[in-house]
Amino acid sequence: MADHTPPLESGQLLSPELPILASPPPPAMVNGEGPQQVILVQVNPGEAFTIRREDGQFQCITGPAQVPMMSPNGSVPPIYVPPGYISQIIEENGVRRVLVLPQQPEFHPGGHSPLHHPPPPPHAHLPAFIPHPAMMPPPHHLYTGMAGGVGDMSSQYISQYHPAHIYPEQVSTDSHSQHGRPSLVHRDDRTSKTHERLQKKLKERQGGGQVKDSPPSSPQKSCNSPPTVDIHNVLDKEAQALQALLSTINKPEVSDIEARGATVSWSAPTKPESENDSKEDDPSFSEPLCYDVSISISGKDGKYQSMHCGEELSATLELLRPATDYHVRVQAMCSGLQGNPSEAVSFTTLSCEPDPPNPPKKISGTKNSLLLQWKAPCDNGSKIQNYILQWDEGKGTGVYEQCYYGPQKQYKVAKLSPASRYSFRLAAKNDMGTSEFSEVVDLFTSCSVPLPPFPPELEMAGVTWLCLKWQRPASSPKEDDIFYILEMEEEGSGYGFQTSYNGDELSSTIRNLHRSTKYKFRVAAYNSEGKSNPSQVVELITKPDIPGCPFKPVIRGRVLPNSFKMAWEPPKDDGGSEITKYVVELSEGTSGSPWGQVYSGPALEHVCEGLKPGCSYQTRVYCMSEGGQSPLSETLQVQTPAVPPGQCQPPRLVGKPKAREVQLRWGVPQVDGGSPVSCYSIEMSGPQSEESKEVYQGPELDCSVGGLMPGKTYSFRLKAANKAGFGPLSERFEVTTGPGAPEQCKAPSTTCKSSSCVVVSWEAPPCNGAPVTEFRLEWGAAEGSMQICYSGPGLSHEMKGLLPATNYFCRVQAVNVAGVGPFSEAVFCLTPCTVPAAVSNIYVLKESELRSYDTPVDADEDEEEEESESRPQPVYSPSTCLGICWDPPCDHGSEINSYLIDIGERQPIVVGPVTKHVIQNLQPDTSYRIRIQALNSLGAGPFSHTFKLKTKPLPPQPPRLECTAFSHQTLRLKWGDGPAKATSDALQYQLHMGDKNGRFISLYKGPCHTHKVQRLNESTSYTFRIQAFNEAGEGPFSNVYTFTTPRSPPAPLKAPKVERLDDNSCEVTWEALPPMKGDPVIYSLQCMIGNSDFKQAYKGSATTFHVQNLQPNSDYRFRVCAIRQCQDAPELSGPYSPTVTLSSQRNDAALASSAVSSGSRIGTESTRARQSLSDEQCAFLILMVFAVIAILIAFVIQYFVIK
Repeated sequence: MADHTPPLESGQLLSPELPILASPPPPAMVNGEGPQQVILVQVNPGEAFTIRREDGQFQCITGPAQVPMMSPNGSVPPIYVPPGYISQIIEENGVRRVLVLPQQPEFHPGGHSPLHHPPPPPHAHLPAFIPHPAMMPPPHHLYTGMAGGVGDMSSQYISQYHPAHIYPEQVSTDSHSQHGRPSLVHRDDRTSKTHERLQKKLKERQGGGQVKDSPPSSPQKSCNSPPTVDIHNVLDKEAQALQALLSTINKPEVSDIEARGATVSWSAPTKPESENDSKEDDPSFSEPLCYDVSISISGKDGKYQSMHCGEELSATLELLRPATDYHVRVQAMCSGLQGNPSEAVSFTTLSCEPDPPNPPKKISGTKNSLLLQWKAPCDNGSKIQNYILQWDEGKGTGVYEQCYYGPQKQYKVAKLSPASRYSFRLAAKNDMGTSEFSEVVDLFTSCSVPLPPFPPELEMAGVTWLCLKWQRPASSPKEDDIFYILEMEEEGSGYGFQTSYNGDELSSTIRNLHRSTKYKFRVAAYNSEGKSNPSQVVELITKPDIPGCPFKPVIRGRVLPNSFKMAWEPPKDDGGSEITKYVVELSEGTSGSPWGQVYSGPALEHVCEGLKPGCSYQTRVYCMSEGGQSPLSETLQVQTPAVPPGQCQPPRLVGKPKAREVQLRWGVPQVDGGSPVSCYSIEMSGPQSEESKEVYQGPELDCSVGGLMPGKTYSFRLKAANKAGFGPLSERFEVTTGPGAPEQCKAPSTTCKSSSCVVVSWEAPPCNGAPVTEFRLEWGAAEGSMQICYSGPGLSHEMKGLLPATNYFCRVQAVNVAGVGPFSEAVFCLTPCTVPAAVSNIYVLKESELRSYDTPVDADEDEEEEESESRPQPVYSPSTCLGICWDPPCDHGSEINSYLIDIGERQPIVVGPVTKHVIQNLQPDTSYRIRIQALNSLGAGPFSHTFKLKTKPLPPQPPRLECTAFSHQTLRLKWGDGPAKATSDALQYQLHMGDKNGRFISLYKGPCHTHKVQRLNESTSYTFRIQAFNEAGEGPFSNVYTFTTPRSPPAPLKAPKVERLDDNSCEVTWEALPPMKGDPVIYSLQCMIGNSDFKQAYKGSATTFHVQNLQPNSDYRFRVCAIRQCQDAPELSGPYSPTVTLSSQRNDAALASSAVSSGSRIGTESTRARQSLSDEQCAFLILMVFAVIAILIAFVIQYFVIK
């Protein structure tokens, strides 16, 4: 069953001028069988209910009305009630209702602070309680309005109260259901007065300058505002009991009463004895009690002011007024709750001496007297009986003497000096004592009649007033009180001078005058002694008034797009002066735009120029005169006609241009002509045509133009249109489409600068959108074998180092970033003929070629051909002739007809078109510098490089041949005076030896001076000859020399054999030699005994010999040699054999000696064999070591490097 809220008996819920506190968003609603329920909020007549909608706006619903609200959780919302009211939940016919009712007197918690107590309601259902806005608590539950209710209910529920003390009370249904709607019970007088005081206090606090929406200060920080409880706490019975206990505080006691202070004391609140038997638990104070002491000077029920706030049970009141009735009361507070104030206690402060009076004032004065007057000060409860007036007697020493004592409030001081200063001070006296003296005042006596002042001067002038000033008479002392009379006469009035001002000021403003009128003024001064003569008269004129506004301007003629002509009539009232100029102001738009001045001058018409077409303008006029600026005239509205738009900015390119398409974009024109631009048009001009065609028309700000040629430049122009038509075309915007390879170049042109230099030039072809970055020139001697010889940006190239009279071909191509263009057509070029080239190389003819060289025969000598055949061929010696040949140079297109041979200082030799020539009659062994120059029909070519050639020296003479050593098989020959070994290769020798046939055979050829001839026969004669040769050639042979070898000696014999025959004899035998070429051979045996010399023991042809008479104990050594007995020459002895020793100690000495001898010989041969064998073995070992090392190295390379 849905719950319904009863009519809210809390009066007006919200005042329109009070702010509303924002609340948190409502909880989510539950769909289906959730706890959400509909609650009807009934608003009574005269009441108001405020909700906040979903858009944030607040909506105030006034009664009578029923507002359906959606409860998200199905609970009844808490009703926040003001102090003095309670909320009751009753159930009638199954429907729960919430009633907000005034609190019963017997249940009232003892009264609140008069600052926060609710006032009495004007009637039973509409109490006029308006809480403070800063104390509005946020609601705990929010309710979303249902659709279809009164107004827009989809908003949040907002609490309508801001009470200082919030006591929400949820009363159970069973405790109040038996009660109906109770009537309002009248309260006692104390409660009513408390409500009245609260109402007054509330009005004063609302009218004061307190800051809203701020929490009040704590009792420890401020005594002007009592503390408040947390607005989220809920009063329960314990809180009500505590509040009732706080309200039982007794009235305070006042002691130590003085004129300006008193001491107030009180006792802590206690529970009455009648309530001791209550079943409820005794309340206890959870926090220390705080007491607020307030006083009132307007009676018991008057306005109270807080004077003290603290936890003490006494307080000292200070700064009180003397002789004043006060009422004091105390209010107890604890835990944010405050009880009702105690009964007020009255007391009266004591009287005291009067307050210090104000200084006396000068009423009048003369040269010798001053009349003083003063006012009575506050008597502080005791009547003032006398006044004490003191003065310094005009001495100015600060010492004061009494000049008057009495009850009067004025006194005249006489017998004073003129124009002197006197100081006075005043005090009051009553029964309680004498007050303090007032401040000291200085007064002056007057002097003689003042002199006439200077004429008045104009300080400022207006239309109906004049401000004049004048000066004080120079002779009057400053102490004298001088007054002035200003007199005025209006021209033509006939009333004469009338007083306009009378006073002590030195300036005055005369008002209510006529505009542009002349007035006469004079001033006179006077004091207590008399009046001076008036000053001289001055004439002053008021200013003219501002003129009236001109008539509303009108249009003259037709309104143009950029100008219009306007005219106006002068004002009816010129303000008393002539109009000097008119000012025209112009504003663009209908309203809100600033006004600008467009004309200033005396004319009554003006042409407004520089306007915007299609714009609305306002114009107005005002005039200027001496009186000022007139009011503005009525506004004239003018609408200029629209014109076509202004010139647009050229379109711009978007992105990179493609080969056949470009994307363009543009902006709106700066001048729209007064009408919005509705269309744009793009016109395009081709690369070779000035005619343009439209490629786009529409409202967009970009377009794509296709169908273009690559690498071509197109120009685009833009124009805009509005309702007045198309505007002018923009400036041209040129776009080059995507680049392509250059086109084919034209055939290059060639210019021959010389026979070896040709300048090739060409023209740049169409680049097709990308600049040509380089040109490539191909050049070659054949059309099919040309090569690139130049690559660069130039349009010409110089080919150098060409051959004269030679055919060349060339062609060119262009290159850009897009690619390479085709080659141009090949161009043929022939270099011109020229003199022959230089001879490159010159060679020397070999000696064989020189000797077989035939002299060439010229064509002119054909007649003498027979004679030349009969002549012997000349012999050319390399010592006196130089045979040269050369490579024929290039004839450069003209046949070579001769050569010029330059031989240094000698006469040049001119020969025909030959490549060989022998230069004769030269000095032997002499160097010559030779160069050759070729000649043709065009002239002589350059000389060749200089070649240094030298003739050979003359052949050398043969040296003398000698035999320096000889043997039966060898002959050592020597010739010349040089060393035996060769030291130089310049001179060499050739040795010949004759054979049996008489021919000579070369034995030696070289630079040495000795030679050993071996393998000759003994006793044989040999013939020799020698020849010397060098670079010059071979010299003649020497005479024949004959040398004979000697006979050969016999060959060496083996060691003889010795055989002991007995102790005194032995037999020595040796081998036999055959006869040598018929010469017999004999033998010679020598014997040596001991260490003596060898002696011949035998000589003869026998091969054995018996030695007799051997000495005992002696060693014998034997050796033998062969001797050749020549027939016609002395004997020739051969070498001796090895020695054989015969020892006499043993019988077998001979054998031993022989064995030893033979053994030594055999040992020697075996040692030689072993030595020879050892050498072979050593060589074999070395070879094997090298082979092993090579194998190891190969293995290491194979394993570590290759793998």
